[in-house]
Amino acid sequence: MTHTPQHSPHHGHGGHHPGHSHGAHQARSDGGQAEILDLDAEVLAEHIASITAWLPLKDQPRHIVDLGCGTGAGTFALLERFPDAHITAVDTSAEHLKLLRGKACARGIQERVRTVQADLDHDDWPDLGQPDLVWASASMHHMANPERALRNVRELLAPGGLFAVVELAGVPRFLPAHAPENRPGLEERAHAATNSFHAERVPHRGADWGPMLAVAGFTVEDDRTLTVSVAGARSEAVGRYAYGILQRIRSVAAPALSPEDLTALDELLDTSSPNSLLLREDLSVRTERTVWAARRA
Repeated sequence: MTHTPQHSPHHGHGGHHPGHSHGAHQARSDGGQAEILDLDAEVLAEHIASITAWLPLKDQPRHIVDLGCGTGAGTFALLERFPDAHITAVDTSAEHLKLLRGKACARGIQERVRTVQADLDHDDWPDLGQPDLVWASASMHHMANPERALRNVRELLAPGGLFAVVELAGVPRFLPAHAPENRPGLEERAHAATNSFHAERVPHRGADWGPMLAVAGFTVEDDRTLTVSVAGARSEAVGRYAYGILQRIRSVAAPALSPEDLTALDELLDTSSPNSLLLREDLSVRTERTVWAARRA
């Protein structure tokens, strides 16, 4: 699901956190963002699978559109969940779509995947067919005009089709509250230092999409919030995921942090330091992910 976003901080799934994306997926591509979207997919795979299993579908979808697909976290989860479906994966990033196609070929399912490069902030969307299911994970909050994008989805959906909007509550947290030992609470202060940046650039992050869906002509059939908590001990990918996201947070937060906090953050991000984030054994991924399942009213 990606989700967020990217990447100056913002995450994936497609995100687009500052790190994701979900990724998302309305951001300019870069190798670091693609890596974070892939790590998001790996670390949160169980949660993405639980959302695809929960979707209140009347029939098995045959055609799915993944809006803001990023490097394919949602795409491949949906292809696994619905083995008879084919997917149109849409993203603004040519690099992300190239990586997604490569993964599809490696899995031998390239015939089930069509990629479309498009900027979904444009009113004139490309022909995406008439899908039974539209999936948008960590991408809708990046739209400059989400109301228009929602109306476009409504026109896109087949009669009786389902629209699933998946959003993270915010950028994941990784460190325990008492860490690092010399600057407890550093992570929360770094996040707070990015608030004005995100409020200006991604004002719909963390929004309640229910009312906006209703205005756009949808009926929300159900919604669900999942608490995400993944212990770092379960996967070394958690450390790399934390490192990538905190790197991006630093790029935005630095001017607002105290010299002491900035020094402590740089020490966490110094891979040669004995206090490197990658060496910590107390990391975990903590966030919330909400999904709204809607049909045309």
